[in-house]
Parts: sequence; C-alpha cells; structure tokens
Amino acid sequence: MNENYLAKSIPLEDIQSHTDNVLENYEKLKKLYPNINVNWKILYKSCLFHDLGKMNVKFQKRLKGKKCSGEIPHGVLSLAFINYSKLRKIEGYDNKDIKTLFHSIAYHHDREFDFEIEDIEEEIKNMEEQFQNFHYDKLGEEDKFLADTIEDSYFVKNDRIYENEESFQKYIMIKGLLNRLDYAASAYIDVESKNNFLQASLNNLMKEWQNDNKEAKWNKLQKYMIDNRNKNVIVIAQTGMGKTEAGLLWLGESKGFFTLPLKSAINSIYNRISKKIVKENIDDRVGLLDSDTYSKYIEIQEKNKNEEIDLEDYYNKTKQLSLPLTVCTLDQIFDFVYRYRGFEPKLATLSYSKVIIDEVQMYSADLLAYLIIGLYYISKFGGKFAILTATLPNIVIDLLNNEGIKFEETKVFTNNRIRHSIIVLDKEINTDDIIKKYKNNKILVICNTVKAARKIYNELVGKINDKEVNLLHSNFIKKDRAEKEDKIIEMGDKKNKSHGIWVATQIVEASLDIDFDLLFTELSDLNGLFQRMGRCYRDRDLDVDYNCFIFTGGQKGCSGVGKFIDEEIFGFSKKAIKDIYGEISEETKVKLVANLYTTDKLSKTQYYKDIIGNIDYVKSIQTYELDKNEMQKRFRNIDSVTIIPKNIYEENKLFIDDYISILNKTFDKSMPDNKRKELKKEKAKARNSIMNFTVGMYGHIVRNCQKKMLKISKYEEIPILGCDYNSKTGIENLVYNNKNEDYSDRSF
Repeated sequence: MNENYLAKSIPLEDIQSHTDNVLENYEKLKKLYPNINVNWKILYKSCLFHDLGKMNVKFQKRLKGKKCSGEIPHGVLSLAFINYSKLRKIEGYDNKDIKTLFHSIAYHHDREFDFEIEDIEEEIKNMEEQFQNFHYDKLGEEDKFLADTIEDSYFVKNDRIYENEESFQKYIMIKGLLNRLDYAASAYIDVESKNNFLQASLNNLMKEWQNDNKEAKWNKLQKYMIDNRNKNVIVIAQTGMGKTEAGLLWLGESKGFFTLPLKSAINSIYNRISKKIVKENIDDRVGLLDSDTYSKYIEIQEKNKNEEIDLEDYYNKTKQLSLPLTVCTLDQIFDFVYRYRGFEPKLATLSYSKVIIDEVQMYSADLLAYLIIGLYYISKFGGKFAILTATLPNIVIDLLNNEGIKFEETKVFTNNRIRHSIIVLDKEINTDDIIKKYKNNKILVICNTVKAARKIYNELVGKINDKEVNLLHSNFIKKDRAEKEDKIIEMGDKKNKSHGIWVATQIVEASLDIDFDLLFTELSDLNGLFQRMGRCYRDRDLDVDYNCFIFTGGQKGCSGVGKFIDEEIFGFSKKAIKDIYGEISEETKVKLVANLYTTDKLSKTQYYKDIIGNIDYVKSIQTYELDKNEMQKRFRNIDSVTIIPKNIYEENKLFIDDYISILNKTFDKSMPDNKRKELKKEKAKARNSIMNFTVGMYGHIVRNCQKKMLKISKYEEIPILGCDYNSKTGIENLVYNNKNEDYSDRSF
C-alpha cells in the first residue's frame, strides 16, 4: 500500500491498485463483449490515466481527514499526465480522439468547475514532486509526462460541445464505459458476468413441463421469439401464452433488462424467474432494480432465510448494472432520455443489451413518451428491444415510426380459447348487483377511485359478513398493503377453494397474478378494462354464462373520468363496447384496442397531446442541462409525498424513535468492513421499519392538510398527517387547513 498516493480511504486503496482493478475489469468486458461499438484503444487510455490527478496534495490531505479549500477536480488534473503529442504523432490519434479522451477523463465525475486556468497550472506545479516519486508498472517511460498546463485545444472548462452525432456517440461510449469500469473496481465486483445460464434454465423448465405432459413444446409465440433474437420485435399475445418465457427465449445468452411499469409487477416477475426458471446462484445472475432495491433484498434474504448471499455485493452488482439479467421499472434505466449529467453509463450499457418491454399499455402519457425516446436511442446505439403486451394501442406503432425506429412487423398471437363473457350495464356500480351474484364464489370489484371503492366496501360490509369482504387501494400504509396483497393473491390462486369479495382500485390491473370467478368493474378505458378482465378466469376456459359485469356509469358517469381518466377516451371506450353482449374472444379484444387507439381518433385528446408534448419537451432539453436530482423530479412527474398518519405515529412512537436513533448512527472511518456492512444493513432495516408505517399521497392534498414534520435523519423528514387511519379502510377524515376543502375524490 502506497499511502502517499491513495485513491480512496474506505477501504484504503492506492491509485496503482485501483487502476489495476479498473484495467482488469476492462479486460473482462472486452472478452465478454468484444463487439461493443467502442474504440477500445481510447477506453484503455482513459482507464489508465483517469485517476492520476488524485496524487495532488489537497486530495491526499482530504482523504487523511484534512480539509483544503480550492481543490481542483482530480479528473481535470489527470489530463496533465497525458502526452497528447505522443498520442497524435506516434500512436495515430486524431484531434477528435484526443478530445474524446480528455473529456471522458475530465468529466468522469460530476463536479462543479469553479476554478480558473491559473488554479490548474498552480496545482500541476504542486504535483511535480509527487509525480517524480510516483511509480506504476503500467506506465512506460514514454508515458511519464506532466504538462505545464491543460491543452485547451482538447479541453475547455464546462465545454462539452461536439461537432456531430458521431463524435458525441463516441464520447458517450468511452465516458459511460469508463464510469462502469471505475465503479465496478471501487465496489470490488466484476463489471459484467457472462449469461451462460438462461438458455439452459429454460431448457430445464421445458423438461419439467414434459414430465407432466410429454407433448409439451415451445408454442408459436415462443418459437417466433427464438427465430428473431437479433431483431427489434413487437408482439401482441393473450394472457396465458407464456410471454415471460417468450421474452427470455428472445434474450437468449445476451445481457438483458426486463422492464415493467409497476414495482409490484417487477416483484412478481423477479420471483417467477428466480424461483421457477433460473433457481440457482441468483445473486450472480438476476437482479431486481427499483428505488428500494437494498430493502427488497433484505426482505428476500430474511424470508428465504438465506444468509449465504452477501447483500452489499448483490446490491452493488444490481445498482451497477453488472448482472446478466435485471428486472426493473422504467425509471431505473430509461431516465437517460433527459441526458442529465452522468447519464452515459446507462446508455453505453444499453448499447450492447436487449430490453424487454412488458405491459406497454399501462404506461401514462409521460412514461410512454420516455419509452419512445429511449427506444430511439437504444436502437441508434446498437441495442435491441422487444415489446411484449396483451394489447397494443396503434399510436405506439405510429410514434415509433415517427422517430424512425426500425422493427419487425407487429405479430399477433391468439388462440380460439374463450375466457370471458360480458354484460355492459349503463348505470353506476352498486352493491345490489354484486350481492345477487355472490354464492360461495370469489368476486373481484374494481373501482376507478379510492372514494368509490371505499363506498362499495362499506355498503357490502353492512350487508355481508365482514370477514368475507376486503378492501385494497393505494391509501394503506406499506405494511397493511403488503399483507392485503398477499391475501388477495392467496384467494386469487385458482387452487384456493375459499370464497369472498375483494374491492379494489386499478392497482390490481396488471401487478397481481390473481384469478377470480366474477368481475364487477367500472369502465375506465378499453386498455384498462381488458387488463381488469385478465384478473378473472386468468387461465381457464369459460364455463359460465357471464363472468364480467361492466358498469359505464349511466347519467352520472364513472368515478375518476375527467380527472385522471381522459374523458374523450372514456367516451370512445364506452361506444366500442356498448353493443357487446356475451362471449368475447382474445382476437376481438386486440382489434377493439387497435381500432380505438389510433392517431386519427386520439389526435385531439389531451392524452395524445400530452404524449407529443412530453416528447417535444424532453428533446428540447439541452444535454447536461440537468443534474441527477432535478432529472429524477421531472422524470417521475409525480406530486407524491410519503406521510405517516397521525394515529399510526402515536401508536408506534416508541418503535419509530428507536428506528430513528439507529438511522442516525454514524460510520467511523476506522470501522472494519464487516462492521460497516452490519451497520448499513441495520440502518436499512430501521428505515424499512419506519417506511412500513407510511403511505404515499398526492402533494396537493398533503399541502392543504394539517401536519407536523418528523425528522428521521440529517437530510430527511416525513410529515405526520392530520387524519384517521385503520387497517380495513385506510386513510379517512383528513383534517384540512381550510375546512371547506375536499380532496377525497382525487385521493385514489
């Protein structure tokens, strides 16, 4: 250990050792993915020189606990060690290559550049002594070079302007992969692991199926995906045709991302892949990536009682996109469309990856816009995508074509199976109609808003045994919602012969694998309706007269329409189904969606205007205009605040205080690595425990309610909201600052 030239202090590591680790990962990446569209020669140089500027005195003092003002970013100082004249005259680099190299190193960390050229020159002078005593076997004598100043032909402070798209793409690949290699080395993980297991796992799955049915084989959908592995594909396939397996077969032995719109949906797919398909060495093969990854991994470890998995290692591999297969929400990888400072590693990774897009019909106008722009960049940089969905709005095809994205002609896979028979009722959803059909069976009721769902629930409880009726919506604290989701999945298992009624909102549309006997639902829009119908007779043939009862609202209309459900699309949907009575085939559903969601029909709707507006808005943002925090606010575009209901806080105050005290424990630099990991896990568990008492609510509601703030750490506080809460109905009786306010119809 050369403590005069440290690269980092926790754990202690010198510049030479860290650079060795980076270069070792470089070799692994090149061996696994030799066809990445990157200049490997420039990437190697960027790895070699990127941290040499850390030998400056101020950086070394800071790592040893002494603060110094006016520290120049080490990436900029590293440029002084690059003999650009030699690169140009002897190694054949042109000026564009050198500029790419300089910029990749200078900006490999997002730092404020509040210094002048004179400051750089002074700091370079101060490094001369360190440089003379710096020995690194990867640097030959001809590389021992220290400039007097940074050559402004190749680097000008705060200037990342490129001549054309080709040079910009080259920069993104070098800088993005340098970041990946650097982060992996710092976390002591492999930058990539080989996907040498997925095809074998799928073959084993088929053998299991053949043990039950000797005639089992991959169906037409799955064979199509195998045959088109090297192409961008769009496939519409009905529920029960094995879309998950089809997507994985298309992925084959490539690096892949499986994206879905909801956290609960990715949990389900992750569990299915890890428990029923891949099964072994999951922490080296399959990751689950969302905003709560570390907490989810703790829950999984404790639930499975698997202490062998190194949580921090698994978490780092997942966050660094190093695993062969990652199941994730859209915001975790497609946020690069904002081209914020630091976006390059994601796009560089996607350039040699395949992306599976599931449940595309569930995306809101803003997320759909991000998806379209993201697929444009992925295709342009060399990645591949597959859209797999039960129904597909035609506007998605038009939007992809508008961006010049190439893909195979859309394929539709359906069979003659009939699962649903519907009755359309032009009146408000009501309990009398539900009770008439309740005969020791399993009934699912879906309303558009929490307010409507709570009303139906309370009325049913007044008429039926309380234990037989349950309510699920978004306004339950995390702990209660998780328990309710487990219970509805248990009842919704087709092997479960129990009976009961579940009243829910649209949160069950795509996220839960459930199979009920009868569905009573408000109409939202056609896509949402068919998603809801998929929760009834999910994987069985129709054997009753009717199993889906659709209420279109009558004169009063359905809840949520005109608020978060587009009024015009609702009207089109109502018209599309008004004459349907009885059996409805999967083919008919596909055609209805295709005919309704056309550009011609929707061009004047607010929904379509929002999509186009979001696409234009994201395109208008200047590259590197935003930092990561600002990007996250804009990307999610959700005015949501995490709160604790007042009575829940009061009932659990002692526990919450204990958890807060754990959160505020500090890491000591002298702390052994195992103790640091234990404390990190303890803090994550404490935070999880606090979050179990919370619920997300719309910001405009929280801002207009009485509340006090609970400080849980140095940088975070949670509002304790003036309201009532119980585990059966959720949040009620909000205490508003203005007693005349009523936001209950928007609390969905």
